[in-house]
Amino acid sequence: MEKLIIIGSGPAGLTAAIYSARADLGPIVLEGDTPGGQLLWTTQVENFPGFDQGVLGPALMQKMQKQAKQFGAKLVSEIVQSVDFKYRPFKVVTLAKTYQAEAIIVASGARPRMLGLKNEKKFLGKGIHTCATCDGAFYRGKEVIVIGGGDSAVEEATFITKFAKKVYLIHRKDSFSASDIMQKRALGDSKIEFVWNSEITAYLGQERLESVELLNRQTGQKTVRKIDGLFLAVGHIPNTEPFLGQLKFAKHDYLEVSNQVFSDDMP
Repeated sequence: MEKLIIIGSGPAGLTAAIYSARADLGPIVLEGDTPGGQLLWTTQVENFPGFDQGVLGPALMQKMQKQAKQFGAKLVSEIVQSVDFKYRPFKVVTLAKTYQAEAIIVASGARPRMLGLKNEKKFLGKGIHTCATCDGAFYRGKEVIVIGGGDSAVEEATFITKFAKKVYLIHRKDSFSASDIMQKRALGDSKIEFVWNSEITAYLGQERLESVELLNRQTGQKTVRKIDGLFLAVGHIPNTEPFLGQLKFAKHDYLEVSNQVFSDDMP
């Protein structure tokens, strides 16, 4: 029997771990398949208080992990399969064991969204990537595509210019949703070329990605562009599958946050 289990090990989960560990609750943090969360895939973090020169995402998460452990939090590399919040004590089931706890904090985060096209899984890691920080250095002197129009896509494109000779930023609309400061950086980078009103309709290649089929959404014209690599930055999917039937869901499968998250018929 545990006093507190925290599901998730990103900034939210580790912040909860620090506070609860200092309160002598002895929390267990179930880290999931990405200990440290999505900040592990982020380059320079400029909006976190206390770092006036910015801080690398992985470095920030290492500091959080160290701080949580320092106060007595236990970090466990296990993936949650299901939960049972209908009766107390609550149960959390992983591949290794079943935990019981008086209280649960859900901070399970999200994962990168994919396009769902044929060959996507086949070429993942073989020309198709979701993390520029992880894989951008493989494309020194090469040409790559980044797909998306938000902050993540613009940041990925800007980062990859450190290595690639050309970055095509493809967006299905004619304007970005990214913040102004991120847009200005990308628009001022001569290595980045913007491909508006377009989307990928096919991945082409044999053993790895060699080219993509592009659809112009305005004209309906399809073209094939030879490319060395492609980075997806088209949003995220919340990691809420274990909570289906246990907690209330909001739009796009995110959890509903309120004073009462349980269904009316749940204790």
